[in-house]
Amino acid sequence: MRNLSALSADVRQYLVVTANYWAFTLTDGALRMLVVLHFHTLGYSPLQIAALFLFYEIFGVVTNLVGGYLGARIGLNRTMNLGLGIQVAALLMLTVPAAMLTVPWVMGAQALSGIAKDLNKMSAKSSIKLLVADGEQGTLYRWVAILTGSKNALKGVGFFLGGGLLGLLGFTGAVLTMAAALAMVWLASLLLLKKDLGKASSKPKFRDMLSKSRPINVLSAARLCLFGARDVWFVIALPVYLSSVFGWNFWLVGGFLAAWVIGYGAVQSVAPALTRRRNGDVPDGRSAAVWAFVLAGLPAVIALTLGAGWQPQIALLGGLMLFGVLFAINSSLHSYLIVSYAKADGVSLDIGFYYMSNALGRLLGTVLSGWVYQAYGLPACLWVSSALVLLAALISVALPQRDQLTQRPA
Repeated sequence: MRNLSALSADVRQYLVVTANYWAFTLTDGALRMLVVLHFHTLGYSPLQIAALFLFYEIFGVVTNLVGGYLGARIGLNRTMNLGLGIQVAALLMLTVPAAMLTVPWVMGAQALSGIAKDLNKMSAKSSIKLLVADGEQGTLYRWVAILTGSKNALKGVGFFLGGGLLGLLGFTGAVLTMAAALAMVWLASLLLLKKDLGKASSKPKFRDMLSKSRPINVLSAARLCLFGARDVWFVIALPVYLSSVFGWNFWLVGGFLAAWVIGYGAVQSVAPALTRRRNGDVPDGRSAAVWAFVLAGLPAVIALTLGAGWQPQIALLGGLMLFGVLFAINSSLHSYLIVSYAKADGVSLDIGFYYMSNALGRLLGTVLSGWVYQAYGLPACLWVSSALVLLAALISVALPQRDQLTQRPA
């Protein structure tokens, strides 16, 4: 407690934001797994399950754009608390009797959850820019990597938690338990978050939501393709494949996806050590392009191996573990570059725009995951993934190199 009180007010506020983000991430990961597995057992097709998440991703796109504007005007503490409250409401919507859990109702609950999740992400990622001096790019990279990696590790725990709670408490009991726990976090946050982190010095105009920076626009386009490449197999196709083809139960499916995301988060946390140049410089746009090219061929190799029928469990699970390592490095590089490129005054505007593109990529991947898997199977999802990563690599070639990295976007 003495060490905590010795920290500056800004750092203490940031730690509260981070703790909120972690708590939210647990419920978000668990809810995703609950919905996929529960509705798969009810006989929903992969495309129908993908439709349940359609509003989650669509409203995430809108929220990142508008949320960045709100964060700059009213402060990141208020957007954080708003996100927590909305997530509690979304969870409670799913505790209604089973007869009321229709597709439109679940899609509505997922829409609220998508809004809540991106308000939280934007608030946490924007806050970190305010704590590091412009010249300390190495420190900035480490802080971003730790925040992002720890969040994704907790999301993996959430996947395991979702599968476990579904088996122990059933769908309604699991969702109600999560709603009660998050409500307590929300109440604590209302008391502890008092400082208007991230509030712009002048009131931004609505048109300022769209980025005027070329590096941010290029990075956002690459991010869209990168996350579409992940979710085209990860969101729907993989858990359904593991359950229906490999015959895994809820615990195994949730446990594997949890291990994948936890490992992915751990690699993100140490990405600065893996990607730092020999001369000690932080990575730049060229680094993002190189690492994307390295990743691009892997999903295609996995698809070819599955098509040849060689040890499908070893080929798929081992290949996707390697994909997780390389994808984590790519994602961590992107997360550092956007915070580095963003302007400090009204930082949430630039970061909100970038994560709007991230949400568009997830939306694209989610829809393709259900449709491509239902029509053509998992190998086709992996081929699409490879094509999207290649496109992200080609786009990343246009990113600034190191000597331009510290320049402010226009």
